[in-house]
Amino acid sequence: MGVAIRTAGADDRELVARLLDSAFQDDPVSGWIFPGEEERRTIHPRLMTAFVDIVLAEGRVDVAEDGAACALWLPVSAENADGHDDEDGFAQLREALDPDNERIELIGRLTADVHPSGRAHEYLWMIGVAPERQGEGLGTALIGAVLERCDRETLPAYLEASSARSRALYERLGFELVERPLDLPDGPQMWPMWREPRAAR
Repeated sequence: MGVAIRTAGADDRELVARLLDSAFQDDPVSGWIFPGEEERRTIHPRLMTAFVDIVLAEGRVDVAEDGAACALWLPVSAENADGHDDEDGFAQLREALDPDNERIELIGRLTADVHPSGRAHEYLWMIGVAPERQGEGLGTALIGAVLERCDRETLPAYLEASSARSRALYERLGFELVERPLDLPDGPQMWPMWREPRAAR
């Protein structure tokens, strides 16, 4: 399936944030961060908007031309691959969005602790597909476009899968589990996954 993909700009901020909010409202990790339904409805959209702002400033947001899917990528240098800047950012997000919710900060600290260090790579922070369009191959197309470039440039890629379904997709694309799953306290698992670049055919 051919999927037209473009790089999002500042004008796409609200579109991408709404898309991520709808895609992740029922995600196990989002449900763990915001266990209360009302809290999830009100604060989760603001967290997604904050994520979009970070990636628009520091990385790249790819979006399907029809607005049904998006992927947030951050380039990570070998020097900055320890993830501890992310921890500080999540502490600031907690303070700005929901100071009483320690899980906003905790998720940043836990994912930073398992993030591989020492090698430059592309970090797929989030990928979202509109719920009514899931299963059509949009996510595979968005990721595949970047992985082709990673292969050309012999650059690894990294992500944390937040559900068993997404983990299966990433495995099909060549990602492998890094050591062991991340068990969120009293919550679901996440799967840190790494992909070595493939030789050009």
